[in-house]
This record gives sequence, C-alpha cells and structure tokens, in this order.
Amino acid sequence: MARKTSISRRDFFARVAQGTALAATGGLVWSYLLTQQARATPFAIRPPGALAEADFNARCIKCGQCVDACPYDTLKLATADSGVPIGTPYFIPRETPCYMCEDIPCVPVCPTGALDHALDNIDDSRMGLAIIDIENCLSWQGLRCEICFRECPVQGNAITVEHHPRRISKHAMFVPLVHSDACTGCGICEQACPTQEAAIRVLQPDLVQGRIGDHYRLGWTIDSPITQEFKAGVDGTGAAVPATGMDYLNEGPP
Repeated sequence: MARKTSISRRDFFARVAQGTALAATGGLVWSYLLTQQARATPFAIRPPGALAEADFNARCIKCGQCVDACPYDTLKLATADSGVPIGTPYFIPRETPCYMCEDIPCVPVCPTGALDHALDNIDDSRMGLAIIDIENCLSWQGLRCEICFRECPVQGNAITVEHHPRRISKHAMFVPLVHSDACTGCGICEQACPTQEAAIRVLQPDLVQGRIGDHYRLGWTIDSPITQEFKAGVDGTGAAVPATGMDYLNEGPP
C-alpha cells in the first residue's frame, strides 16, 4: 500500500516561494538574453562563404560545426556579451584571423547552407573588407612599413603599394591601398599591423562602402557608336586601329 506523504503548511508555502523565485529568475535571464540579442551588431565578421547577414541569421542553427572544423580555432560562437547574435559563429581578426585554408573545412560541414557550399576557392570569399586609417598608418606617415602588404595572402591584388608624394620632400612615400574587388576580409593584415591599435581593420563592406547609384551615367564606360569612336581597337585582321574621335578637351579648336 502506498505511503501517504504529508506536507506541512509551512513546507507548502516554502516550495511555492521557491518556484516563484525560480520562475522570476528565469524570466530575468530570458529578458536579458533577448535584450542582448536586440543590441547585437549586424556587422559581425562571419566565416568564409557566409550569406548576407539577414539570410545567414535566418539559416544558421547555431550548431557550432563550423567552429569545430576550423583547425586554427579562429571561429567562436557568440555569447550573450559578445555583441553578436547569440550562438552564431564569428571571428575577431585582431585576435585570430582566418588563415584561408585551401580546402575551406568550415563550409561543407554547415548543414543548412548558411555557409555557401558553392564556395570552392578561398580567394573568392568575402568575409569583410580591410579599411586603412591613413592618419595612423605608419606608411602614410612617411615610415617604411608595408607589413600588411607583405602578409596579405592575396598579395599584389588585395593590397598594393603605391607611390605617394610627400608634402615637404621630393621623396615619395610608399603607401598601401586596398582593392575591394580582391580583398577576402581574412584579417591577416589587421593582426599583423604593428601599431598599438590596428591602423587597418576588417569591417563588413555594407558598413564602409558607398554606392554610386543607377541615376549616374558614366558615359565613357558604355559601349555605343559615339563612345566607340574614342576607343582604340583592332580590325578583322588583328591590326591595331587608333581611336578616331576628337578629344574635345585637348584637341578642340584653339
């Protein structure tokens, strides 16, 4: 025969109070997590092949498989205080950049396609865009540095070194320039930068790039019978044909 368990009035109210306290604590924790999620920046640096931020967050199930697959421990899952949507993968270039593995191990393990499985060349990835702070870059201040150029895994394409005149000297400066069409956003340049705070940083392109707008017509880039007159070319035999149109700025009537 089952034994009855008697609960005193005092124990009953104590348990009710404990349950209420636990529920209230859980509610506060959940409220905190929702608040942190709402404050999270949409400009995290994501793994290679990540979809656009909104699509990425919609597909990512926060499984962490890409984090486990990374051989350099570059990727991490966002916590409540990291400023990134909780549980999603990201990395901090200044701490540990993406070392651009040729086999891109983080991408194929993604079960939802939040990381695009069509990415098969790491040089085609666009994790972010490196931006140079010319007011604090050593090269732009006249010193010879060029570390970002030498460390860049897409050297000569993503970052080039150009001659730039000095204001008080005949000697030119050699300054780095970033080319957005080739920069992968790996962050190796940011980690290697020797300044106290990196003078080159990787950010999301949407945060730093403008857009000309479709209403501007760059006529010299459009193929038409008129613009073709100003373009040199070749004839059917492969012989060079000079441009025949008049350069009205330099060749017009005196």
